[in-house]
Amino acid sequence: MAKSSEASGTVIIKKYANRRLYNTESSSYITLEHLAQMTRDGRDFKVIDAKSEDDITHNILTQIIMEEENRGQTMLPVSFLRQLISLYGDSMQSMVPQYLEASMEAFRRNQSQFRQAIEGTFAGGPFAEIAKRNMEIFEAAAKAFKVPAVGDDDYVAPAAPAPAKDDDLSTLKDQLATLQAKLDKLAK
Repeated sequence: MAKSSEASGTVIIKKYANRRLYNTESSSYITLEHLAQMTRDGRDFKVIDAKSEDDITHNILTQIIMEEENRGQTMLPVSFLRQLISLYGDSMQSMVPQYLEASMEAFRRNQSQFRQAIEGTFAGGPFAEIAKRNMEIFEAAAKAFKVPAVGDDDYVAPAAPAPAKDDDLSTLKDQLATLQAKLDKLAK
């Protein structure tokens, strides 16, 4: 009988040809919803094809995202998806996974502060300014990913490149580093 992978706590999930998922830890069949809940609970798992023993975790996680999106829990804007697709085969493709991982990690670290700021629990307090700046940076990053396609209502013909782009990026990096330092100091 297969068990969890090593002492790390990684649960092995086997996917059979009939599309059923088998949790080797609980010795039971599960659904994609179970895997989504395991992810939300912070449980680490690895999905392997029962026949070939290939690691298909990436495919299953992508499938879970698609199911969530189809349920009306859309989190990924169409413009973001288009931009993501356009990066496949691009010279920047290899940088995208690390960038997205770092962005999501930073977002997760600040998630509780975002929620509290949005709910107004820190109105007028020291976190209000930090939350406001974080939201501005987050919105700026989101706008950077939004590039409307020709024919979209939001499409504006690109202007001549501005030489201050590097300065803007440098300024944003400096502001982000300052905010991170403040957050680290507040967390202590």
